[in-house]
Amino acid sequence: MLAAAEAQMDAGAEDEQERTRNRAKLYAPPERARRRAPRAPDAPRPKPAAGGMTLDGAQTLMAQLSAQDAQLTGRRSG
Repeated sequence: MLAAAEAQMDAGAEDEQERTRNRAKLYAPPERARRRAPRAPDAPRPKPAAGGMTLDGAQTLMAQLSAQDAQLTGRRSG
């Protein structure tokens, strides 16, 4: 796949210098992800992204699933 990408980039390049730049970008090592700045211990936790679940919501859901599992399991063993 890399050779196909290189060939396609070469075909679109206008001169040898552009081909050299394209190859350098193509074969460059991946950039490392930036680390987040550490937050202060007393700083509030960031809110989850839209559509995310809060800790309380997750705990409530787990409790509901556990209760439902107990009901279903109880019917089978009784």
